[in-house]
Amino acid sequence: MKFAYRFSNLLGAVYRQGNLSFSKDGNSVISPVGNRVSVFDLKNNTSETLPVSTKKNITCVGLSPDGNLAILVDEDGAALLVSVITRAVLHHFHFHKPVSSIRFSPDGRKFVVTKENVALMYHAPGKQREFNAFVLDKSYYGPYDETTCIDWTDDSKCFVVGSKDMSTWVFGAERWANLIYYSLGGHKDIIVGCFFEKDSLDLYTVSQDGTLCVWESDTELDGLVLKKRQEKPAPQKKADEEEDDDEEEEERAEGEDGEPRGEVIRGKVAAPKEMTDTKNVRYKQASKHFFNKEGDFNNLTAAAFHKATHILVTGFASGVFHLHELPEFNLIHSLSISDQRIASLAINHSGDWIGFGCSAMGQLLVWEWQSESYVFKQQGHFNNMASLAYSPDGQYIVTGGDDGKVKVWNTNSGLCFVTFTEHTSSITNVTFTSSGFVIVSASLDGTVRAYDLHRYRNFRTFASPRPAQFSSLAVDVSGELVSAGAMDSFEIFIWSMQTGRLLEILSGHEGPVSCLCFSPVQSILASASWDRTVRLWDMMDSWQTKETLRLTTDALSVTYRPDGQEVAVATLDGEISFWNPHSATQTGSVVGRHDLEMGRKETDKITAKQSAKAKSFTSLCYSADGESILAGGQSKFVCIYNIKEQILMKKFEISCNLSFDAMEEFLDRRKMTEFGSLALVDEGAGDGDGVQLSLPGVKRGDMSSRHFKPEIRVSSLRFSPTGRSWAATTTEGLLVYSLDGSLVFDPFDLDLDVTPASIRKQLRLQEWAAAIVLAFRLNEKALTQEVLETVPHKHIPAVCGSLPDVYVEKLLGFVAASLEKSGHLQFYMTWAHNLLMLYGQKLKNRSGALLPTIQSLQKSIQRHFDDLSKLCDFNMFNIRYAVALSKQRGMKRTVEEEDEEEDEEKEEDEEELSEGMSEASLEDGGMVI
Repeated sequence: MKFAYRFSNLLGAVYRQGNLSFSKDGNSVISPVGNRVSVFDLKNNTSETLPVSTKKNITCVGLSPDGNLAILVDEDGAALLVSVITRAVLHHFHFHKPVSSIRFSPDGRKFVVTKENVALMYHAPGKQREFNAFVLDKSYYGPYDETTCIDWTDDSKCFVVGSKDMSTWVFGAERWANLIYYSLGGHKDIIVGCFFEKDSLDLYTVSQDGTLCVWESDTELDGLVLKKRQEKPAPQKKADEEEDDDEEEEERAEGEDGEPRGEVIRGKVAAPKEMTDTKNVRYKQASKHFFNKEGDFNNLTAAAFHKATHILVTGFASGVFHLHELPEFNLIHSLSISDQRIASLAINHSGDWIGFGCSAMGQLLVWEWQSESYVFKQQGHFNNMASLAYSPDGQYIVTGGDDGKVKVWNTNSGLCFVTFTEHTSSITNVTFTSSGFVIVSASLDGTVRAYDLHRYRNFRTFASPRPAQFSSLAVDVSGELVSAGAMDSFEIFIWSMQTGRLLEILSGHEGPVSCLCFSPVQSILASASWDRTVRLWDMMDSWQTKETLRLTTDALSVTYRPDGQEVAVATLDGEISFWNPHSATQTGSVVGRHDLEMGRKETDKITAKQSAKAKSFTSLCYSADGESILAGGQSKFVCIYNIKEQILMKKFEISCNLSFDAMEEFLDRRKMTEFGSLALVDEGAGDGDGVQLSLPGVKRGDMSSRHFKPEIRVSSLRFSPTGRSWAATTTEGLLVYSLDGSLVFDPFDLDLDVTPASIRKQLRLQEWAAAIVLAFRLNEKALTQEVLETVPHKHIPAVCGSLPDVYVEKLLGFVAASLEKSGHLQFYMTWAHNLLMLYGQKLKNRSGALLPTIQSLQKSIQRHFDDLSKLCDFNMFNIRYAVALSKQRGMKRTVEEEDEEEDEEKEEDEEELSEGMSEASLEDGGMVI
């Protein structure tokens, strides 16, 4: 089995914090999710997470005007320069302080970063390879408090910076003689947004108390004059600067790390002194507008302005947003999209779509304001995820969260397409039935619910005679029996899916039932409990206990191998033991406590090494072929063990995000003071973004607050039925790891003669079967595809018949993978059909090993069938409509006819029309496309 699994996508979370941005074409929205970045393609309705991650949560993203480069900055000020095209990290940089915003100039030659009360202008990275991609050009001082927002003029000559000290500063990007800096007041609260008018120096500033100021400049952009360089000796220049206090200071100094800081421009509240020949740029306040009406005060939290259409979008703390046309301040419309504060706003290039991010709920919305409709609407679980399950064909993943919601995700698009909200408390477990169209979920609210994926409704609700909190769930292979284990009464309840009636209550466990699992081949239920036993119950033989497996410590998880011949149990001491369910004997065990490698929490009084003794695996899952097992628990690591050899094969680190607790093995000495750890001090400034400490003994943070430092853990693991990927629900979200076939060179029976040239020679000689065999021996995907697609359609049955048996499975697997992405639908379907018809019986004998390939084939065919059937139905209705319209033509009355005959003709026309419509429907009923 291959273990080259790579991180491929992040589901279950669409937005956490930071600024949203649209791609250059306006069809994709780029959203920061924790320490990763997701790109949502709104045209094709797909999502992708870039394979790059920062050390802490991302706070701001700067996208270059051509859309090729992005700068990601995290909470500490560490920056990554990322190529959006190749998905590669090009450069690492550290700003040493938290950065509030970052913005490229429209010409793409500079970018400005604001940190603390300074605006730093850097040369943008070029197309050539550079030793240092971030070269500082100028530093601008002026505001007294932290800077909050940036905007550039259209020609990149000037930029404006807003600050928490209620002032707005306009700076020249070049050495303009008549605009070095300019300070604007007029507000009574923090500046949230400042925007230049199109091709002008006129300004709009928006503050947190809901005030908009319109500023008019007396100079056009063309009126800016470059400052002449004066040839003066250095000491004299220094003396001149000391004499003249009103003029700006320009100096070359060295930064904290010894790098040259470029020019330093220090602005003062008073306007700079005028030169003799040029008059300085002046601003005057043209008007002032207020968003909040009397008695209805609402904090303004985000703003965006589209220069071409003059539209200002403002988001508020109550989840309301307004659209205004400037400079007249005409309200276009206002709408409430959430009950939480809007954290970020963005407008796409054309100005049609507006993106909203709500960090408290984890919502991402894209709104088309002209048609007043949603283009995109996604929300993750705003609390921890508890469980996940794959559908039998691997096309869907269902997740249950502590927020009481059950969500179904499409693995191809990475998006959620249905959410069930019937549960009133945390979900503890979810699963699919074998048909793949029914989802069952168990919850702490005392109910087990079944959902129909055809009509998207809750069609069964199972409950116990006495209220019980259900902690585990299992559905048998037929989908007829539903079982759930209780936390408080130590009983297992069995219901019938058909009738919804309670069939039996299984008693015998002396502790809470932690996990349930049905055998995949017969009607036997395995139940793991804290009473140090695993019981096997026979569903056919009057619900009796068939076997009891005695363990040394509490059992936390139990799972059957896909062929039903082995049971794996995870226990509290960090061991995984393997049992034969027929003889109830132990066949092996793996001690995995040392592989968990726990980190030390900031509130822990003991070291990580000591606390790791109490940690264990809480989730187990067999691989599709049953040769290895996947295990995860209260740690940032997921381990794959080989069962036969009982050794660790590979360990995956699911996150490197230091914003989570228990990530590092040792406490950071820099945070230790004489008063204790700085991490225990709540540094929140009272603006609602502080980090509150979790209450003692509370695993899920302080429930009264959404801001807490969550602990990293894996709550559930599942292998895809196709065997190509596995998924884990973690504190970060739903992570999907899949095999990246393009990067693995894995030849089979390689020889010196097997080269691309010899394979192409066989193709020229029309030796199709020999070429296919050679291509599989070299095992290069692109070459194999070239060979297959060169084979003429009419020769496919003959080529399939002459293939050696050993290559049939390989070819079937390749066809299944190609069918998923290729446009040659009929061609690859012909290959699959011929292979299955010719070798069906031989393949059936090895069905266990081939199951992932067959399921992958079924998944691809099902997806194409769904897409095509929708298209065909749509075309059928269009053709019927066109035919009905053509029958209608020519039945209209002529104007010249006499008034007396009008009534009679009307009746005749109606009769003819109804006949025509019925004829059309009859004709088209038999139409086949």
